[in-house]
Amino acid sequence: MGESMKSGIINVYKEAGYTSFDVVAKLRGILGIKKIGHTGTLDPDATGVLPVCIGKATKVCDMLTDKDKTYCAVMRLGIVTDTQDMSGSVLEERDVTVSEQEVRGVLMSFVGPSKQIPPMYSALKVNGQKLCDLARKGIQVERKPRDIVIHQIVLENIALPLVKFSVTCSKGTYIRTLCQDVGEKLGCGACMDSLVRTRVSNFAVEDSLKLDEIEALKQKGKLEQHLVAVDEVFAKYPSVHGKPDATAKLSNGNGLYPEEIAEADLQLTNGNLVRMYMDDGRFVGIFVWKEHLLKPEKMFLE
Repeated sequence: MGESMKSGIINVYKEAGYTSFDVVAKLRGILGIKKIGHTGTLDPDATGVLPVCIGKATKVCDMLTDKDKTYCAVMRLGIVTDTQDMSGSVLEERDVTVSEQEVRGVLMSFVGPSKQIPPMYSALKVNGQKLCDLARKGIQVERKPRDIVIHQIVLENIALPLVKFSVTCSKGTYIRTLCQDVGEKLGCGACMDSLVRTRVSNFAVEDSLKLDEIEALKQKGKLEQHLVAVDEVFAKYPSVHGKPDATAKLSNGNGLYPEEIAEADLQLTNGNLVRMYMDDGRFVGIFVWKEHLLKPEKMFLE
């Protein structure tokens, strides 16, 4: 592959049956680039937004993983499985006699901060071993509850035993665990029937590309038009430009004093983050204001 791709983020639509790792491996082949990382695992059965970082942009992977995410889920009442979704073995089946009102009330009671016990069937590691590998051997280990926040739940449709809802939540929230917990509280049990991730940070499902679309765009030489530049991820931070004589300092990853930046009226307090650019508009990185100096926090200079 002669042409080298610019760094950036591709909003990939992960299809069912692929692991997040599969998506990265396939993209390495399509793009001919080794330096690729994804921003938070989706279960193989789940579909939807999986932002994939290329080149220098792999440095934002962890920052995007920490962002809030939105999912559209279908919960199936009356069935409990070992994986908390329909891919697992059924542990119990119960009659569903709850009312729509009860479902609504219990579902909404999960909005806000809470503690969630991650599922055994997950990629989390305990003492260096993946929980899912232990689960497949029939080994159960104690998991520590984790702090999560569910910002919003919108109930979209109830056709019992199926309940469709969308949920916006913090990093590390398991939607299939939420389904199981809702089922427990209702008394009839539940598991997740299907899951689509519709948003990660500012990456939305309607803008996402399937792997075959990415391959076609690459062959036509049009993929770069769909690459999201790294600085777009940080659009909420103010942009700052170094003066022409600060170019060498920025290239070497040094901090700048207020008199070395073009924005004279910038008001900052300790710990504030800014997007730093060269005076010619090239993105340098994220800088933090500390002790009257803008210091590099993460460098992205190509």
